[in-house]
Amino acid sequence: MKRQLSVSHDRREETLENKARWFGALPLAERMDLLCDFTDLALTVTPTLQDRKHAQPVANRIQVLSKA
Repeated sequence: MKRQLSVSHDRREETLENKARWFGALPLAERMDLLCDFTDLALTVTPTLQDRKHAQPVANRIQVLSKA
């Protein structure tokens, strides 16, 4: 069964579940490339980010996407 691929410009279709499904469908190499791109972007915006030590989690910042 082939999936019908299409492009949508409707923001209502950009749910977290759809984004997670899209990301999970990428090959591992592409996921790693995106991770490197996001890391480069974060370091460009905040160069001192890599100098920070002992990162601590932020309270109440866990989001459950779906119950397994």
